[in-house]
Amino acid sequence: MHVVPSTPATSTWRLRAVSATVKINVPSNHLMAGLLGERDRYVRAVEDAFNTSVHVRGNEISLDGADAGAAAHVFEELVLILQNGQSLEPASVLRAIQMVQADERPSEILTDRVLTTQRGRAVRPRTAGQKRYLDAIRKNTITFGIGPAGTGKSWLAVACAVRALQNKEVERILLTRPAVEAGERLGYLPGDLMSKVDPYLRPLYDALHDMVGTDGSAKFFERGVVEVAPLAFMRGRTLNDSFIILDEAQNTTPEQMMMFLTRIGFNSQVVVTGDETQVDVAGGRSGLRDLEDILGSINDVAFVRLKSSDVVRHRIVQDIVDAYARRDQVGRR
Repeated sequence: MHVVPSTPATSTWRLRAVSATVKINVPSNHLMAGLLGERDRYVRAVEDAFNTSVHVRGNEISLDGADAGAAAHVFEELVLILQNGQSLEPASVLRAIQMVQADERPSEILTDRVLTTQRGRAVRPRTAGQKRYLDAIRKNTITFGIGPAGTGKSWLAVACAVRALQNKEVERILLTRPAVEAGERLGYLPGDLMSKVDPYLRPLYDALHDMVGTDGSAKFFERGVVEVAPLAFMRGRTLNDSFIILDEAQNTTPEQMMMFLTRIGFNSQVVVTGDETQVDVAGGRSGLRDLEDILGSINDVAFVRLKSSDVVRHRIVQDIVDAYARRDQVGRR
């Protein structure tokens, strides 16, 4: 039996399966070093994840075992990623393995590019959930990204906003966030409005600096193409030709959420991010809860729910998120 992988026409390698053995012929020598990893660490990662032994001879990789086909699919996807001009890292190889195990295509997810940062780093989705999130932002006027900390909700939203500004799709970026986390009112904080808002919007500032650098973000503020404001200052405004990000939306009230969503003007795009497990608003009346039931049937509005498997920080963050989720499930019983 001959198995041909579903690859673009430019791919010149093929799989040949005989019983529980699969052989891969990699098309060129320069791909092999990146595919195998330093001291064959990526080979060992595949062996550890599947019931398979891997043997390399020249440009041929032989896989034996009950999961040889699935393991071979990992190598197929990794070759496509390398052919796209990307290098492999331990974290990306681990994610590719997890995606194949979940019947997903790493080569379609990990090769998507939002933009290139000022330091030359490509901003890409790292999980299937992040890819769905980016696709939703590209297709809809309003996108809600809901999920735990560390899933890249705010960071990717800022990347999309910068891309839209650079492509002249919008004239400005507006960043806003409810200032309730510390239980303080803005009037009690020292300094002018920017100084008062700064602690609350620091995560968005950091993301902006990642995208365009310190000098680039300073120029954006000087030119007035990036604006920051507390959510309370949105009342009465109409926001045209803007990319608007509402961060930490779980700390809005239902009234604030309705006020914000009705500010949207022509040629504007909105991304709302939040984590329903971290509600700090007084009384627990979050404007994010039950919102999908209210707005889910409206065209051009998308809800994307990210999970612990989409956490891209240190792996312990994913374990922490899962531990709290288990505790909440026990508490609801």
